[in-house]
Amino acid sequence: MSGPLDGVKLLEWASFINGAGAGYMLGDLGAEVIKVEEPGRGDPSRGSEKLWDRQMMLPGNLNLVFETFNRNKRSITLNLRNDKGREVFYRLVSNSDVFYTNYREQLRKRLGVGYDALCEINPQIIYVVASGYGPEGADLDKRAFDVLIQARSGLMMACGDRDSDEPYEIVGAVVDQLAATMTAYAILVGLLARQRTGVGQEIQTSMLGSAIHLQALNIQTSLWRGRQQPRHSRRRSGNAFTNSYQCADGKWIELSDMQYDRFWDNVKETLGLPEKEVEEFFATPQMRRENKEKFIKCLDTVFASKTRDEWVKILKEKAQFAYDIVNTVEEAAVDHQVLANRYVTDFHHPVLGDVKVPGVPFSLSKMEVGPRRKAPELGEHTEEVLLELGYSWDDISQMRDEGAI
Repeated sequence: MSGPLDGVKLLEWASFINGAGAGYMLGDLGAEVIKVEEPGRGDPSRGSEKLWDRQMMLPGNLNLVFETFNRNKRSITLNLRNDKGREVFYRLVSNSDVFYTNYREQLRKRLGVGYDALCEINPQIIYVVASGYGPEGADLDKRAFDVLIQARSGLMMACGDRDSDEPYEIVGAVVDQLAATMTAYAILVGLLARQRTGVGQEIQTSMLGSAIHLQALNIQTSLWRGRQQPRHSRRRSGNAFTNSYQCADGKWIELSDMQYDRFWDNVKETLGLPEKEVEEFFATPQMRRENKEKFIKCLDTVFASKTRDEWVKILKEKAQFAYDIVNTVEEAAVDHQVLANRYVTDFHHPVLGDVKVPGVPFSLSKMEVGPRRKAPELGEHTEEVLLELGYSWDDISQMRDEGAI
């Protein structure tokens, strides 16, 4: 089966996650992705030894960060400060549908790879810049990393407990991943617009814009109501049925049902709520809201009486209200529902063997999507790509001698 982006050619000059991540996503859909890297150095994420106190290096001198965000790509090393290296780069541009990068404008213009320069070579090129803070404003050139954008966007103050005034960081480069997804989205918009109008264009995405987009409801609430949504408080939640409860084995269950009053008889029966306490404090919706902290303590006691597996069995058989288990990331990675939908999928890695990797979060009925090849070694496909561009082996040897590749 073919992929939906078969035949689409992407040229990447990007590093780390925001920017580079878009390529692996579109590669999953069949796009051909050529990654341009600096000779002898490559994408700096190849050498990221630790993130959040966890070792990132893998057997075979591979790197977990690089492997995650660079599958489906071919790597060519080019020295863009060298005239011959730029000549090769321009030939790649002429053969590409899309160029995308997360390097700053000053560097791009200095090396002759700004939008105007590439537009002269390929007027229909879709030129996508994935920045940290956006193309306008006083901070457009600030260095940006995932946690800095979490901080600037307000996300850190939306997470955590209401009773704390400390910022809470989400680990795992979630804003980087979101921004890469928005870059992939922008690339697809550019491709569709060109198909419909014949016009290529420059498109700007940013990590900050992506993080604001992620929080659309909270941002809109702040703008229209004059204050943000409050942080969640497990102890003082306004709705006891939008809360987490710890079971006898230390594992957690999450309730989240804004309409649980509709199922009150089912709630009492399924959870075995104490009749005397219900009659005295929780008999009506109004009483449950007025006694919300007492209701939370009651549910704490109820859920602590059984293990999570015991509760899940009961809830599956009886519950009409909404609930789910609270997974750790390790548990989520092997969750049966995740695996059934191939949100985590099988992949054969020539060095690591048969492994599981994050898959594609949607499926198509008549086309194939998913990982196609491992992340490349530095410059692994340089000769292959140059030969495809029409260079000879003598040309390649000379370019190597001149430091162009």
